[in-house]
Amino acid sequence: MNKNEAFSRVLIDALLAAQDWAVADPNAVRFEVVMPDATRADYVLCDRHGRSLAVIEAKRYSVNPADAAEQAKGYARHMGVPYIFLTNGKEVLFWEWEREAFPHAVKTFFKQDDLERRFATRQLRRDPLTVPIDLKIAGRDYQQECIQTACKEIKQGRRKLLLEMATGTGKTRTAAALIKRLFEANAITRVLFLVDRIPLAKQTEDAFAEHLPDYPAYVLRAGRRFQDEKRITITTLQSMINIYSEYSSGYFDLIISDECHRSIYGQWSGVLKYFDGVQIGLTATPCVAKLDGMSGDDEDKLFIRDTLRFFEVDAPTFSYKLKDAIRDGVLAPYQIYQAKTVKTAAEGGFEVKHSELDWSAMDADTRAEFERLFAKPTDPIVIDPSALERRFTIPERNRAIVREFRQVLEKGFTDHKGILRMPLIGKTIVFAVNKKHAETLAQLFDNEFADKKPSAEVKFADYVVSGAGPDDTMDAMAKIRRFKKEPFPQILVSVNMLDTGFDCPEVCNLIFARFTRSAILYQQMRGRGTRKTSKKPIFTMFDFVGVCAYHGDEDAIGDGGILAAKQRSKKKYEPKRLLSLDIDDHIDPTTREWITLDEDGNMLFPEASEQKAAELGTRFEAWLLTQTGLDAGQERWLRILGSQIRANADTLDEVIPEHFAYFHTFSQMGGLNEARRVFGDADALQSRLDSLNAALFNDHGSNPFVDDGSRPATPH
Repeated sequence: MNKNEAFSRVLIDALLAAQDWAVADPNAVRFEVVMPDATRADYVLCDRHGRSLAVIEAKRYSVNPADAAEQAKGYARHMGVPYIFLTNGKEVLFWEWEREAFPHAVKTFFKQDDLERRFATRQLRRDPLTVPIDLKIAGRDYQQECIQTACKEIKQGRRKLLLEMATGTGKTRTAAALIKRLFEANAITRVLFLVDRIPLAKQTEDAFAEHLPDYPAYVLRAGRRFQDEKRITITTLQSMINIYSEYSSGYFDLIISDECHRSIYGQWSGVLKYFDGVQIGLTATPCVAKLDGMSGDDEDKLFIRDTLRFFEVDAPTFSYKLKDAIRDGVLAPYQIYQAKTVKTAAEGGFEVKHSELDWSAMDADTRAEFERLFAKPTDPIVIDPSALERRFTIPERNRAIVREFRQVLEKGFTDHKGILRMPLIGKTIVFAVNKKHAETLAQLFDNEFADKKPSAEVKFADYVVSGAGPDDTMDAMAKIRRFKKEPFPQILVSVNMLDTGFDCPEVCNLIFARFTRSAILYQQMRGRGTRKTSKKPIFTMFDFVGVCAYHGDEDAIGDGGILAAKQRSKKKYEPKRLLSLDIDDHIDPTTREWITLDEDGNMLFPEASEQKAAELGTRFEAWLLTQTGLDAGQERWLRILGSQIRANADTLDEVIPEHFAYFHTFSQMGGLNEARRVFGDADALQSRLDSLNAALFNDHGSNPFVDDGSRPATPH
C-alpha cells in the first residue's frame, strides 16, 4: 500500500465526510489555499457563511502530524483562524494555538456546528477566576475553595481534574456553581454530566433546574438522541455507550463524571476518552491509599489505580474528606455498635455438621457439592461467615439481629467509658445480602415492631432489591419515595438499591447485615447516614457482620467509633475445608440500566430485542477498546459495523466478511473489496472479525450483564 500524502488525503476526505463536511463544497472546505509566501494550506474549514474557522495540515501517512505544528501555525496566523487540525489520516491532533502550548489528540474532526459554537463564544471568553461564584448555590468555604482550585487548574491548561468531596458535602451543588461560572465566562458551551444510575440522573436534573435555570438540562435515556438545543446532558454510561460515536468529538467541551462505577475509568472509558473537553471526576471515595497495604479487595486497588491514571494525577486535585466535614459540623458524626452471634464471631469460620443442613431443600447440584465437602458424614465442615445468606441461612441469626436492634434502640448501650448511649429512633436502612435475605429481615423487623404500627396492614419495614434480574423489586422507586416522604415504613431493607447515591437526611441508623470486603463500597454505604439535620446530631451504625472492624473504621469523631462490642464467647476454629460461597459484593451499575424508568419514575423492562441490541453494543465497545494499531479509517468502518450489529441484533449470531456487501451502508462505501483494502487484505479482515465474534457471541466472553459468580477483569 502506497502510504504517501495522496493516500493520506483520501483518508482525510473520508474522515471529514464522516463528520458531515461537504468536501465538494468550496464554501465549506477549501483546498490548497495559497499563502503570501506561495506555500499552501492543505485544507481550510469554513462556517456556513464561508468564513474560515480552522486550518488542516495534512502529512504523509508515515509522518508524525505534530511535526507540522509550526508550519500550520503560520497559516493560521496569516488567515486569522483560531483552530488547527494536524493529521496524517491515521491520527488527528487539535490545537487552539493562541491558548495552548501544544496540540493534543482527538478522536475525530469536529463537525461544522461544533466549530461554529466554539468560535461564537471565543470573542466573549473571560478568565473564569474573574467571574463571581454564585454563593446561593455554593456558599460554603470548602465549596468555593474547590471551585477556585478547579478554575486555576483549567486556566493553567490542565485538562483532567479529580475532585474528592465526602458524601453529603454538596458535590452536585459545587458542580452546578462551577458549571455556571464556566458558562458565564464563555469557557464552555456544552456539558456532559455522567452519573451512575438513571434515578440519580433525575435527581441531578432537578438540582440543576433549581440552581441553573438559565442553562437547560435534560436526562438522556437509552435509545434517545442528544437534544442539541440543551446545554447540559445528564445521563449514564449505559445510555451513552451505543450512540456517542455518532457525534463529533467536539460535541462536549466539559465532561463531569459523578461517582461513576470503577469500570468507567477502565474497560468502559471510551465515552470519556472520546470527547475533547476538560475532564472532571467527582468522587466521595478516598483515592489516596497505600495500595499495597490497604484493606479491601483487589478491585478497590484497581479502581484507585485506574482513576488516578485516567486523571493523570497521583492525588486528587482537591480533597474535602469525611473527617473534615464532621470536624466542621457539615456532616453528622457517628457511633458504631458491634454485635456478633456465635457463628459470625468465630475466627477462621464456624463448624457445620452434616445433620444441621436441610438436605431436602437442596437442588441436585448443591447437594452434590455439599456431599463432596463432607469427607465423612460424621466430620464437620468449616464455613466462611461471608457465605451466610448466599447459599444457606441460619434463621436464628436473623432473629437475633432483629431482637438486638430493638433492645439497643430502646434501652441504649454503655460505651467503653461507662456512658449510656441512646441511638436515635427514626428512619433506618438495613443492608442485606440478596432478595430472600431482605424479604426475611423485612418481615422479622415488621413483626418485632408490630406494636409501633398504627394498624396491622401498615408496613413498619419493607425491602427493595436491584440486581438487574428477575429478583428486582418492581415497585422499588415507590417504596423509596414512601420511605423518604411518609412516616412508614420506618425501616427499609436494601439490596444494591440504597448503597450509593441515595439521599435521605432523616436516616439515623444503618444496620449492616451484609459483609463486604470492598472498602470503597463500605464507605459509600456508610455515607447514607452522614447528612445532618437539626434533629439528627449523630447517627448509629449497627455492625452485625464485623465489617466496620474489618475496614478499621477510624473516621468517627470524639467519642465515636466502636462504642460497644457485644459478643458472645468466641471459639477459634482451624479451618480444614473452608467453604467460601459467592462472596463477591460488587454489582456493576451499568447492568442496572437494563431497568429503566418512565417519566413518572416507574420501572420499565425493555423488549428482549432492545436488551440484546444494547448488550451487543456494550460488548462491541469493550472489544473496540482492546484493538490496537487502528488508523482513523479502520476505526470509522468498525464503528459503522457496530451500528449495523446493534440494528440487526435480533438475527445476528456471527459477523462475516460478506456483511460488508450485504449491509446497505457498506455497499455505498465500496463494499467487501473496499473493506479488505481498508484493513489490509482478506486475511487481516477475517482475523479482525474472528476476534470480534469471540467477544460478541462467545458465551464465556466478558459479559457485564451476566453474573456468573466471577468478576470481569479490569484492564490495566
